[in-house]
Amino acid sequence: MATFDVIFIGGGPAGYVGAIRAAQLGMSVAVVEREALGGTCVLWGCIPAKALLESAAIATKLTHSAEFGVTATDVKLDYGIAMKRSRAVSTQNSKGVEFLFKKHKITNIKGTAKLAGKNSVTVKLPDGKEEQHEAKKGVVISTGSRVKGLPQAGLELNKTTIISSDEALILERAPKTMAIVGAGAVGCEFADVFNAFGTQVTLIDVMPAILPLEDGECSAELAKSFKKRKIDVVTGAKIGNVKVGAKGVTMSVETGGKSQPLEIEQVLVAAGRAPNVEDIGLKEAGVQLTDRGFIKINERMETSAKGIYAIGDVAGPPMLAHKGSREGVVLAELLAGQPHVHPVNYGNIPNATYCHPEVASIGLTEQQCKDKKLEYKVGRFPFSANARARTSGETEGFVKIIRDTKYGEILGAHIVGPHATELLHELAVARENEFTVEEVDLAVHAHPTLSEAIAEAALDSLGRVVHI
Repeated sequence: MATFDVIFIGGGPAGYVGAIRAAQLGMSVAVVEREALGGTCVLWGCIPAKALLESAAIATKLTHSAEFGVTATDVKLDYGIAMKRSRAVSTQNSKGVEFLFKKHKITNIKGTAKLAGKNSVTVKLPDGKEEQHEAKKGVVISTGSRVKGLPQAGLELNKTTIISSDEALILERAPKTMAIVGAGAVGCEFADVFNAFGTQVTLIDVMPAILPLEDGECSAELAKSFKKRKIDVVTGAKIGNVKVGAKGVTMSVETGGKSQPLEIEQVLVAAGRAPNVEDIGLKEAGVQLTDRGFIKINERMETSAKGIYAIGDVAGPPMLAHKGSREGVVLAELLAGQPHVHPVNYGNIPNATYCHPEVASIGLTEQQCKDKKLEYKVGRFPFSANARARTSGETEGFVKIIRDTKYGEILGAHIVGPHATELLHELAVARENEFTVEEVDLAVHAHPTLSEAIAEAALDSLGRVVHI
């Protein structure tokens, strides 16, 4: 048995970042991980998917290259090569986490952990042997989440004709036809990727709009862009009559009272994730779950069992890597007894979807402002009026800022367009520090930049936009 200050079960963005912060604060730390370090984000999510999206962006750009005076001939698309590059990027990031563990003297235990009484865990090693370790300050569950199928709709994952994002990341070729069920961030990103590599994509969602958690105007703008690229977007849909064959799937898709048959080579199910709560010994340890199956925690990330904490996807939505990482940092500081620990601001977690055009947001949507009966004003600025966007030929989308009428507080910010996921953070900093739209305007924005669209949207919310 080895004794540590803290043991993290799971080495994804929540666990590994929490472990590094704990080590920085002088604690002895161990992380138990059954796969490579980095978790779903590095191995099967954020990183490899974004590498594929970069390949998709190049493929799409090449179709318009002649407009820029560059004629590309004999362009060949090979999803297999793009996939192999994405896997290499993923491996590189995972190796980077290994290096950070060595740098901070964090013990990396490869195996499967289970709670084993007060402040201790047992670990089953790859060779079948078991060992037990103790944590003086706490055990942190950061086991993340996993993909899931839709068996209730007849779409049980079989990894060949009905696949998840995991299998999509290791396909050797892009299928000729694909239905993507679920039009959240994951579904929209893969619709972008496979469309760019020549697949005829049908994007299906039961909700009335794609990206249903985003502001309605943003969802509509992305749907318009997708349709221009000949992605078939079907919302408010009900799937039925699913028949799974060896080489394809047939189904009916009902929307607006009409039903249409669909025959496709593969179905990609992108409709949510399930928390990894099984076989950790939660019940025996007295750790309670929420009615949705996540681990129940309080504002200090404590579970119902003393000395056991939970962070990241397993502790509930939003199921985002950066949310889990922030929880890991805050928990490490709490365990170290740091004074004045800044709590996680769950109202200021950015949303980012990396399809093209990108979609990013923070704070309240306009509908949420209406539901809360807030007094607000909206400022918008289209990228079609932005000089930098014109130079790059990426003029789709807009910046939308919702401000409080009385004080100018930024209630919400929404961006659709080029590099939206990067641009958003000016407004994330503004909201975290309670800057007003007037203070955003006071910052001089370099010209020509995409960021000028943010300044102009702020001005528009004040009724004095310059360039439209």
